[in-house]
Amino acid sequence: MELRTLRYFVAVAEELHFGRAATRLHMSQPPLSRAIKRLEGDVGALLFARSPIGVTLTPVGAVLLDEARALLDHADRVRARVSAAADGATLTVGILGDGTDPGVARLAAAYRRAHPGIDIRIRETDLTDPTCGLRSGLVDVALTRAPFDETALTVRTLRADPVGVVLRADDPLARCDRLRLADLSDRRWFQFPRGTDPVWQSYWNGSTPREGPVVRAVQECLHAVLWNGTVGLAPLGHDLPAELAVVPLVDMAPSRVVVVCNEDDTNPLIRSFIGIAATAYRH
Repeated sequence: MELRTLRYFVAVAEELHFGRAATRLHMSQPPLSRAIKRLEGDVGALLFARSPIGVTLTPVGAVLLDEARALLDHADRVRARVSAAADGATLTVGILGDGTDPGVARLAAAYRRAHPGIDIRIRETDLTDPTCGLRSGLVDVALTRAPFDETALTVRTLRADPVGVVLRADDPLARCDRLRLADLSDRRWFQFPRGTDPVWQSYWNGSTPREGPVVRAVQECLHAVLWNGTVGLAPLGHDLPAELAVVPLVDMAPSRVVVVCNEDDTNPLIRSFIGIAATAYRH
């Protein structure tokens, strides 16, 4: 159970209405409903009795509400104690993707110059969470790729990269100068685990439901291509092993590099990070 999901559950339990809870959480109702259904699946029991006018807690839901409140209170105390123990201000940055991107290096140098006393902590995440732990409170700001569900988030685009299809070098399609998504309709594509942001999954599947192996990391994607001939997608310009080739996709929307924070966050260190990132990625 993620802390984020427990916060969603507590909001619904206190409001006894999905619509009001979604408003309180600054998100739309469908992803909230999906999150509660996944939580019920994890628990193995219904947490709410649903009716046209709202919901009521089941006995299992009432037990979970007490435990969830206790867990969330404890998590808040942990964050406060860790923050108090830290020597000086800290900023935790979530990063998804290639850390060798020259934009990241320019951003790091510029931010150190602007804030030499800040302790920067980096949390690298896999492909299952495009917000890099931002929604669950694991990071303060994220450098990642869009699209994903932007509810209650502030998203600033830094760069847009064309996308290509990754194939085995001996694949007949690897000899093409460019391809269209229709050329790959009969192929297997990689999938992300259940519960992954559906906007994110749809983008990397070319906006069409697909079938294929489940992966969590870039290297797993590349190995799925190498071993199984699975279709993979990747922004152009990244180095690949000699056994793999990338062919541009002419009808695939670019992959946007973005910097993201929570919509209601007023931390000046985060706002400064976003502004410096925008400048660093313009060069």
